[in-house]
Amino acid sequence: MALTPQYIDRPRVLVVGGGYVGLYTALRLQKKIANAGGIVTLVDPLPYMTYQPFLPEVAGGNIEARHAVVSHRKHLKQTELIQGSVTAIDHANRLAVIAPADGGAPFELPYFDVVMAAGAITRTFPIPGLAGSGIGLKTIEEAVALRNQVLSLVEKASTETDPAKRRRALTFVVVGGGFAGIETIAELEDMVRAAVKLNGRVQQSEIRFVLVEAMGRIMPEVTEDQALWVVEHLRGRGVEVLLNTSLDNAENNVLKLINLPDKSVAQEFAADTLIWTAGVMANPMVRSTDFPIEPRGRISVGTDLRVTGEFGPIENAWAAGDIAAVPDLTGGLPDGTCVPNAQHALRQAKRLAKNLLASRYGRPLVDYKHKNLGAVAGFGEWKGVAKIMGIKLKGGPAWLAHRGYHGLAMPTVERKFRVLMDWFVSMFTGRDLTQIEGLQTPRQAFVTAATPAPKPAAKPVEESAGKAAKDKEPVGAK
Repeated sequence: MALTPQYIDRPRVLVVGGGYVGLYTALRLQKKIANAGGIVTLVDPLPYMTYQPFLPEVAGGNIEARHAVVSHRKHLKQTELIQGSVTAIDHANRLAVIAPADGGAPFELPYFDVVMAAGAITRTFPIPGLAGSGIGLKTIEEAVALRNQVLSLVEKASTETDPAKRRRALTFVVVGGGFAGIETIAELEDMVRAAVKLNGRVQQSEIRFVLVEAMGRIMPEVTEDQALWVVEHLRGRGVEVLLNTSLDNAENNVLKLINLPDKSVAQEFAADTLIWTAGVMANPMVRSTDFPIEPRGRISVGTDLRVTGEFGPIENAWAAGDIAAVPDLTGGLPDGTCVPNAQHALRQAKRLAKNLLASRYGRPLVDYKHKNLGAVAGFGEWKGVAKIMGIKLKGGPAWLAHRGYHGLAMPTVERKFRVLMDWFVSMFTGRDLTQIEGLQTPRQAFVTAATPAPKPAAKPVEESAGKAAKDKEPVGAK
């Protein structure tokens, strides 16, 4: 891959990753760095940033999938965009190795500053059958596939006569009782309830939703009494909430659940839908850099968001978001670092961009400090829970707070408008319950139409000749 000539000799700010931190850092830097004679380069395998808090609503049919992503090309017009992956960083020599997404030959890219913003990936465990039976909810593609799968299974079950296969199709399991898992199972339960109302061959009593959580409580971000209310709320909707329970095996879509800590068998049943939302981990690409890594696999960072080693800050190296262990001056996690969420990532990106520019002009850097304002979660239409600046909300008010916060937090005015329009339309028309079939084989209909029908097999010559001779015999001849 050849670089555009005008970009080769310009001092480069390399942004590794195009998620929350990458997008906002590039947005804040692109014009100012260009005016100073440099260039901002963003490298990401995808051409868009995904607003992950909206994935449960995408899966639940409340938000159009494309409206939950932000196009890099449309909004980063003064940024050099490379669709690919950074496979190695040699900061000592200011070089990055880029592997293009189209499978082209890897190439080296020099830079002046580097911003590590590759985010996190789904954290899994070595559970037999999980890779073959499960699906995550970390990408927009997973949300779309999940929505189509759930709706298709309801339709499939409506004509299934085998009771075991019918139960399997109508059983939906979510592993993980954090915000992502709770919002996902609540949105899907709401969607399936609406879908069943339109299908006279399926009864609501046949639907089974199961939430599996290894800890003794769910949603550590809210108070304990709120977490208990959420459990009661879900159980009131028919969701089985299994605490102190873990998934032990998922081979052939037969799920074996065990009790903790004694590891005795809790339940064993078949389910066609297994959704894994049990945590995230820093992108493992950090292991291919020469930056210091802390025990949880994140890049060690100072309060000013500079990468920091044993002997202090590392010049021209920055990191923020889920990939970085950013000290939380207000408390944060037990290890004193910021919670890996969108609220911190968006604010860290803005502070990082300001500090990077300040470092260019010898101005003092400012520490990142933000007290978490609280947490909001939506559980379907007019249902939710929230804790905002110490104020506890549940039901409709919490749902409105959830939509208000995330509507404002969605990057760019254009995307805010699209999401708000989705919500406005759904108030009058309800969720979109149409599944799109054949996404994995989009050319199948055309291939079938374009393939000539096979010609009838020719009959043997002897048989044809014999039949012709017999046809010429006089009627009644022996």
